[in-house]
Amino acid sequence: MGTITTSLQRKLVTAALSIGGVTALPSVALADNPIVQTVYTPDPAPMVYNDTVYLYTGHDEDSATDWFGMNEWRVYSSKDMVNWTDHGSPLKYSDFSWAKGDAWAGQAIHRNGKFYYYVPVTSRSLNRMTIGVAVSDSPTGPFKDALGKPLITANCGDIDPTVFIDDDGQAYLYWGNPSVCYVKLNEDMTSYQGDVVRVPMTAASFGQRTGNDDGRHTTKYEEGPWLYKRAGLYYLVYAAGPISEYIAYSTSSSPTGPWTYRGVIMPTEGTSFTNHSGVIDFKGNSYFFYHNGALPGGGGYHRSTAVEQFTFNADGTFPTIRMTQAGAPGVGNLNPYVMTEAETIAWSSGVETEACSEGGMNVGMIENGDYIKVKGVDFGTGAVSFDARVASATSGGNIELRLDSATGTLVGTCMVQGTGGYQTWVTTSCAVDGATGIHDLYLKFTGGSGFLFNVNWWKFTPLDAPDPDPTGTGGAPGTGEGGATGSGGSGGGGTSSSSSSAVTTGSGATAGSGTGGAGGTPPDDASEDEGGCAFRVESGPGSPAGVLAA
Repeated sequence: MGTITTSLQRKLVTAALSIGGVTALPSVALADNPIVQTVYTPDPAPMVYNDTVYLYTGHDEDSATDWFGMNEWRVYSSKDMVNWTDHGSPLKYSDFSWAKGDAWAGQAIHRNGKFYYYVPVTSRSLNRMTIGVAVSDSPTGPFKDALGKPLITANCGDIDPTVFIDDDGQAYLYWGNPSVCYVKLNEDMTSYQGDVVRVPMTAASFGQRTGNDDGRHTTKYEEGPWLYKRAGLYYLVYAAGPISEYIAYSTSSSPTGPWTYRGVIMPTEGTSFTNHSGVIDFKGNSYFFYHNGALPGGGGYHRSTAVEQFTFNADGTFPTIRMTQAGAPGVGNLNPYVMTEAETIAWSSGVETEACSEGGMNVGMIENGDYIKVKGVDFGTGAVSFDARVASATSGGNIELRLDSATGTLVGTCMVQGTGGYQTWVTTSCAVDGATGIHDLYLKFTGGSGFLFNVNWWKFTPLDAPDPDPTGTGGAPGTGEGGATGSGGSGGGGTSSSSSSAVTTGSGATAGSGTGGAGGTPPDDASEDEGGCAFRVESGPGSPAGVLAA
């Protein structure tokens, strides 16, 4: 099951959600901000790659009380801006042998088939913040220290790096608090040319600071720069002060300035005394990411990422953007007929995520009444069955499939039996009736007391799906991984009631992992890039005929 590291989800059931000074209960119809509810996720850094938004964040530990407790970074992804898949932690400060702590705000970028993650950590030898760079072949990591030493040791308040590649191929790295500095990165993205440039901190460039002068900041600029380009104009977006922070910006016709102060984008709101922003364009829309203290238990040291869709003013200036509970609208709908990771979530109550023994992540710490909402699910002409990969060290429970709310129309109920462990995986199946068209899908979990079961992935079968074995004789046995042999399905088995389930037993890591033969071939949509376990066909002792497992 794993160690429980946060009580955040327990608080979501009864606590009030406070945004912009307005208190309201989290509405399942409206609440999609903050976009992650399983852990606190400060310092958002979105990246668009291959028709997907990858969101890199920090992780505020629950235990933090009077200072930032941050030991790792997190990564999430979405193709529709509302359902976010948790890929876990791609990098920790301890992955830098020369660092001793403080996994603060970073940003990742893609170049030449690699992904480079620029992050601030405290150097053991210098005993102050420096900036390191880690590299990976995948946007979800794992990332590894690229240099074995810091990239930036400029003593320019070396935190909050932002990285940008211009149209001519030149890459820039900006960072800093209380002033802002930059370098021109080389093609290798792990070294830079020339000296560190300290940007002149003038009122014309960054606004005249007023009130609560701490003697360090001479302008409104505080920290957290984000470099962005649109229609030939460069935007430097940043947290401004004095504290509590708001988001302001400056513009220039050059990526190196001079900069002209343009005003406030997001006023001071909410319960976090910091803010940190990121701006992207995706599928024809512009998006503004930020953090706040809106989740239960949230505040200055427990911050969470939120997002708003916006439109630039006709003259290219930013509009005023306010924090909302609703968040950004979706772009496109989710296909329920491909394998979907259980940790793909628009909103959740009670659940948490953890590393999965079959790879990637799974949803766990599930108790009676908890639920997951998946938004904009397109069932088309209808679904006839539902499969889920589950594990339980207890007597299990049920997965209720409901439409549009946690108490909405019930279209199926899958029984989860005990499997002998929270990482001993089987596939449960049940009939579905009444799921047509586009709906928000709620996976509502019910059962006895305590933790019920874990879920790794789920998948519906459409009404018009072709029979994979119309003869009913079953396929030839598939050759399992590591020499194991899995049985082909026998075609005629299945379930007949939405309140009963078929369960395929056996360990997902070893038993009957079929990869060949009719009835033993994974579907084309079973991608290894989904952030969870690879899809397999397996049959264990006592398995009902014709049930696919993964």
